Amino acid sequence: MYWTDWGENAKLERSAMDGSDRLVLINNNLGWPNGLAIDSTGGQLLWADAHTERIEAADLNGQNRRTLVSPVQHPYGLTLLGPHLYWTDWQSRSIQRADKASGANTITVRSSLPGLMDIQAVDRQAPLGVNKCGRNNGGCSHLCLPRPNSTSCACPTGIVLRADGRSCDASPETFLLFSNRVSVRRISLDTDDHTDVHVDVPELHNVISLDYDSLDGKLYYTDVHLDVIRRCNLDGSGMETVISQGLKTTDGLAVDWVARNMYWTDTGRNTIEVARLDGTSRKVLVNNSLDEPRAIAVFPSKGYLFWTDWGHIAKIERAHLDGSDRKVLINTDLGWPNGLTLDYDTRRIFWVDAHLDRIESSDLNGKLRQILVSPVSHPFALTQLKPVSSPLIPFSRLSQQDRWLYWTDWQTKSIQRVDKHSGRNKETVLANVEGLMDIIVVSPQRQSGTNHCGANNGGCTHLCFSKTNTFVCSCPDEADSRPCSTISGYVPTLPDRGTTSTPAPPNVPQVPTDAPPSGPPRCCTDKSSGVEGCLQSDVVTAPHGEGLHISYVIGGALTILSLLILIAAFIIYRHKKSKLADPGVSNLTYSNPSYRTSTQEVKIEAQKPPMYNQLRYKKEGGVEGGYSSEKIRIVEGVCLLSSEQLYWDDLKQLRTPRGGGLHACMRTDTVSLQASSVSLDDGETEQLLQEEASECSSISTLPPSCSTPHRHAQHSLPDTSWTAARKPSTESEV
Repeated sequence: MYWTDWGENAKLERSAMDGSDRLVLINNNLGWPNGLAIDSTGGQLLWADAHTERIEAADLNGQNRRTLVSPVQHPYGLTLLGPHLYWTDWQSRSIQRADKASGANTITVRSSLPGLMDIQAVDRQAPLGVNKCGRNNGGCSHLCLPRPNSTSCACPTGIVLRADGRSCDASPETFLLFSNRVSVRRISLDTDDHTDVHVDVPELHNVISLDYDSLDGKLYYTDVHLDVIRRCNLDGSGMETVISQGLKTTDGLAVDWVARNMYWTDTGRNTIEVARLDGTSRKVLVNNSLDEPRAIAVFPSKGYLFWTDWGHIAKIERAHLDGSDRKVLINTDLGWPNGLTLDYDTRRIFWVDAHLDRIESSDLNGKLRQILVSPVSHPFALTQLKPVSSPLIPFSRLSQQDRWLYWTDWQTKSIQRVDKHSGRNKETVLANVEGLMDIIVVSPQRQSGTNHCGANNGGCTHLCFSKTNTFVCSCPDEADSRPCSTISGYVPTLPDRGTTSTPAPPNVPQVPTDAPPSGPPRCCTDKSSGVEGCLQSDVVTAPHGEGLHISYVIGGALTILSLLILIAAFIIYRHKKSKLADPGVSNLTYSNPSYRTSTQEVKIEAQKPPMYNQLRYKKEGGVEGGYSSEKIRIVEGVCLLSSEQLYWDDLKQLRTPRGGGLHACMRTDTVSLQASSVSLDDGETEQLLQEEASECSSISTLPPSCSTPHRHAQHSLPDTSWTAARKPSTESEV
């Protein structure tokens, strides 16, 4: 095969059809070699050069070079048919013809054809020719590639040829899967080249999170445009929707390959939920103290569930797989902990922080914390590889593969990797990919290990959750057609129609109640403790004469609870009041971009301007109300340039007793433009805000020329008679 290259060092090259025996034929006196044609009968190679304005010819070894047609204006496509050569010309917008032997007798075949590109001639009478790949595909399972004296078999991109030299696997053993909103792609780690291959998954609109179940070979993914969780095979077939209702923004997804459950975070509903892999037995595990839950990961053999939260108080948390024993591992020195992954061998957590621009790790208890890479641009998701035992991959390459930690970066639009042990050897795996989201590693041994739920679902009827040394059975939030039991190995029977109670299982002690029991028994136990304290009714009446004592206890408990709520509310109020004056707060404009409602490209700011440092204010003595009018106008600037409710609350408290100290309009376009470009220092910003006070009057008299920013309807208006800009709701507004 022959090809042209019109790069910096223009050349004509040749190789066998499997890419071997590559040879440069001509690399001098070339400009833009565009069209190329082979005269098999005459044994010559012809090409059109749009820079030298010539059509030239040489033999098939690049020798005996000569000019056929000159000058030509801007030739592009070139082909041969019979005794003639034909070419397309961009400048004359025509198809031209000349004799292929001498280049004489040039004529215009067609003119006035704008947008001309390639041209090919077809001779239906010419023999097709033969080679060794024409019979039985040369004995190859996939690609048969001819060579001058033989053939070679090859595999699709990323797949290794087997030892027989003829056959290939259906897919690579170890590979990366990543999403970029409208597609899912694969990068093989079995081969040295990191070419991405499209995974033919249908009906993708806004894909965010991914995970993979190696047992069934299923890809699980979330689509926040359709608000669904789906699964399919790696070839895109067998697509089915497993969760279709009750989802708002599913940021994170994790498959428990042992218990056959899947977990997900919903940052729109602020919940963490679980269901069986087929979407049944759905249950909410965590629904309090969640602000912006994002990434989630499971450690089935340890019985742990991990997740990140990049809300007001960023944190990384851990719980058992049933949501119990919840514990905050890290809540200091965090910004936007986006991606999260686990190293099951070294038992460490890795996460990316898109606000602090770094990658960190710790042990499973949040201790031994260390910064691995800093700085990074805007990392979103990350994953890491577990060693793979494969006879096809040499041990030396296995040890090298195990080193890498991979992540997606929104700002550089690339997939990058680094040595997870040292943080060195940072490399770009794939560049120029729009809309990068999640990334996972698929390997034969990554999903290994077992627990109590690994055999027969632990004997549970619905959900089985492994814990550190035991397990629990649980029922879904909404009952289905099957009777549910929280006792391992016990399957309750449905009551006969007309009965008012459900018989207890054997050897289960019953607590006498005045009300008939309702529903199947719901007990939790481990494998070793047997059945203990299983209550069949949630209502137990007090003996006669003890009601008064119970009312005292209830009243006291409610009083104590009310006091605790008041104290907590006061602490939260004081915390919010002090937030504006917190010197650690240095960023008001750069937010973690949202991808919830659109498939448009997220615009990432190149800089994160310290807006608060430029528009900060301080309390001053000797001025009525405690603040000068200049400082109050700076607070107005903070309110206009941010949409934080806290700043509006502070602005309301700055009203002077006369009610005329606040200006309703200011030069927000100039301030925001110069401040966001970090071109003003504190003095210049203050001076800018003090200029031209006459342009806009005070609160009582707003002239028609002053535009009024609109504030989001869900927030109450401060009594300054003007409103702040609403929060951006789409990527384009961000």
